[in-house]
Amino acid sequence: MDQSINRPIEPAGAHPGAGLPTAPILFFSGKGGVGKTTLAAAYALGAAQAGRRVLLVSTDPAHNLGDVFAHSLGATPQTVRPGLDAVEIDPDAECARYIGRVKENIRACVRSSLIGEAERHIDMAARAPGAYEAALFDRIVAIVLDEARPGQPGGYDQVIFDTAPTGHTVRLLSLPELMGAWVDGLLRYRSAHNRERSQWLGGGEVPEDPLYDLLSERRWRIAQMRDALLDGRRCAFVLVLTAEHLPIQETARALPDLEAYGLTVWGLAVNKLLPAEAAESAFLAQRCAAEARHLATIDRLFADRTRLRVPLLGSDVDSLAGLEAIAATLWRSAAESATTAAC
Repeated sequence: MDQSINRPIEPAGAHPGAGLPTAPILFFSGKGGVGKTTLAAAYALGAAQAGRRVLLVSTDPAHNLGDVFAHSLGATPQTVRPGLDAVEIDPDAECARYIGRVKENIRACVRSSLIGEAERHIDMAARAPGAYEAALFDRIVAIVLDEARPGQPGGYDQVIFDTAPTGHTVRLLSLPELMGAWVDGLLRYRSAHNRERSQWLGGGEVPEDPLYDLLSERRWRIAQMRDALLDGRRCAFVLVLTAEHLPIQETARALPDLEAYGLTVWGLAVNKLLPAEAAESAFLAQRCAAEARHLATIDRLFADRTRLRVPLLGSDVDSLAGLEAIAATLWRSAAESATTAAC
């Protein structure tokens, strides 16, 4: 294998401007098993070494960011390398916290005699489809708007999300549209209810409604997150795949799905490519030939997209040295891609 990939990362100044995505919010997505975590971690490490302040967030239940950095991670940012903090979101814990907050809000808005029944319905709703995604999305909103504040003064320069497999990510990031419409309906209902109460009371003033205030705040936050996701200058996706049939097909489906929601796909990262010398073995020569056919398919299907190529290392990427090797490859591949595009 080309040992040049073990060269150190290019110095500060190579990023941004070397052909890699620079959006303050960046999602790495793709089919399970294609190496999203490795590439997200390598990109985040390279960006930090190039002088950026970066937060790396795992939303995939199969967490291994902590293993990659040999660092215990949790729900609050931990510094894993200079300039690089990391978080692993526990979806089950987030769901429990989310339901707990809903119950607290309900207790402030209903009569004491109805609290027990209301909480029973909330517990039932927690097991309904979509509750898991809603809780996870709520945590992502909190990270972007309250904690990390990417691209804002005092915030991180970039927040990198290592996501669950593509289909789950598409469902998750479609929530601003769905939840916005749902909250709008609730606000209209509460507004009509409050007008009726005002008429009953005869005072002409709309009575205070804590639930309406909570819904209004939630609607504002959903709108803020939606604006961030739809702004290609603030948010972008890197679709990770390997040169194999199923990942290519899933990427081909995911790309229009993401863009249908107005999300910006920066480009693709084709991971785990075999080295040229692998063709010297008869068995690996067959694998190389198949890989070449799949690469041709990728170039044909995604000709209008930036395509980074990342080689398969001779060992697992389970150390800082491995991540640095992958990060150096990303930087060089992006520079080569930018040079080719300029020709």
